[in-house]
Amino acid sequence: MSDLSKQLMALADQCRSACKITAQLSTHVKNDVLHKMANSLIDQAQFIVSENTKDVENAKANGLSAAMIDRLVISHAGLSKMAAAVREIAQLPDPVGEITKTWRRPNGLQVSQKRIPLGVIGMIYESRPNVTSDAAALCFKAGNSVFLRGGSEAFHSNQAIAAALHTGLEQAGLPRAMVTLVPTPNRKAVQEMLKLSDYIDIIIPRGGEGLIRFVTENSRIPVIKTFKGVCH
Repeated sequence: MSDLSKQLMALADQCRSACKITAQLSTHVKNDVLHKMANSLIDQAQFIVSENTKDVENAKANGLSAAMIDRLVISHAGLSKMAAAVREIAQLPDPVGEITKTWRRPNGLQVSQKRIPLGVIGMIYESRPNVTSDAAALCFKAGNSVFLRGGSEAFHSNQAIAAALHTGLEQAGLPRAMVTLVPTPNRKAVQEMLKLSDYIDIIIPRGGEGLIRFVTENSRIPVIKTFKGVCH
């Protein structure tokens, strides 16, 4: 087993342990933590923008297209929108515990369908650093822990955003492993992550058709995929 495999397995194990806590949090606590995360994004704006500049400069040096670089840039205004999106997620209804359907069997037994957290959600995504906070907030609101792997071109930005989210968790006395970000730009990390079926319950790839096809063909974990075109 490689050092990278051991590293990711250890992180995934911590994320798995944390998800047992995440699933039990009340709506009030989750919303409070989300607001703390949003505040932390604003408080650490200067650091996040500074780290983002490193990614943008690297992208230019590596000849990335203008469109790719545009998706990569985080301005102070963009960061404010990122924080606002996290606050909007806090305002959404909590899906956990919602009864979606009830029926009675012929023997008189009443049966209900109730929404529960999935567990650990793995997200693999490209380019846009705001996905780090969007994915973390959405998964957390639904009672899940999240295992994130962003694009290598946004490595510094994603690490800085995750650090801000961790501050929000720590302020609430919760484990930072609830939001776990793969700490290496090594592309082999994606392949290793897709082997962690004992720790991650579902994989969601967000990006181009090539990424989604690669994840679908190589994952040992169930995948929610969209591929291309208008998908609903």
